[in-house]
Amino acid sequence: MVRKTLGSRPRTLATLAVGVVVGGAVAGGGLALADTRAPRTDRQITNMTLEVNDIKAYYGDTVDAQGEHWASPTSNYAQQVAGIEKDAKQFLQNRARHTKGPKKAIVLDVDDTSLSTYNYELETTFVYNPAGNAQYIATKTMPAVFGMNDLAKWAEQQGYTVFFLTGRPESQRSDTAANLAAVGYPAADATHLYLKNKANPPAYLPCGSTCTTIEYKSGTRAHIESLGYEIVANFGDQNSDLTGGHADRTYKIPNPMYYIP
Repeated sequence: MVRKTLGSRPRTLATLAVGVVVGGAVAGGGLALADTRAPRTDRQITNMTLEVNDIKAYYGDTVDAQGEHWASPTSNYAQQVAGIEKDAKQFLQNRARHTKGPKKAIVLDVDDTSLSTYNYELETTFVYNPAGNAQYIATKTMPAVFGMNDLAKWAEQQGYTVFFLTGRPESQRSDTAANLAAVGYPAADATHLYLKNKANPPAYLPCGSTCTTIEYKSGTRAHIESLGYEIVANFGDQNSDLTGGHADRTYKIPNPMYYIP
């Protein structure tokens, strides 16, 4: 994935601070409006150490005996996610009862929508490196974002087909599918898990290997619709996961850790 993070891409930290609103507006919601203007004074920049401390407090940071960081199920982050899931479940339940016609589906992004990268972000001090990220994904099991695995399983029981749509590269297919299965998600087989394939992009994406995140994700959702599905809900932690249509309703999962345009 191509990301703008605390240390690896140009971005003002003040913009990241907009996303961390504990108990208030959706965390991460301001990240899509990343401000690329150069600050005129240091007072316009949030101190990086303080910002990381805010992120840890929001996630309820806990550290195990191996020194790995985990979000707390009683954190403000977990509570906010639970509220979003409650709204989504009500909507999906109503649609399952009253909607006839095309096959119903939901689409979930993977990183920080289905699987939590919190420990990876702390381990790398929020600096994304493709090789290091691939190694982490190949050797560690990321936990489910609180409650999202249960929501996905419940939706499947209500007759929804669950699709996963991620910006991870095609080379990470087997590791991604194994991780999703290990933490209790519905099957992420070849027909239900879409990854980015720059070497051999699918014909249904006119932008080919040059797709932006929005083009890739909206184009793939359009492809899912062409298979006869109605995407009732689309879940993502970035606005670029949700922009471009081809879903009846979108749900933004909070993520103040990085920004993907």
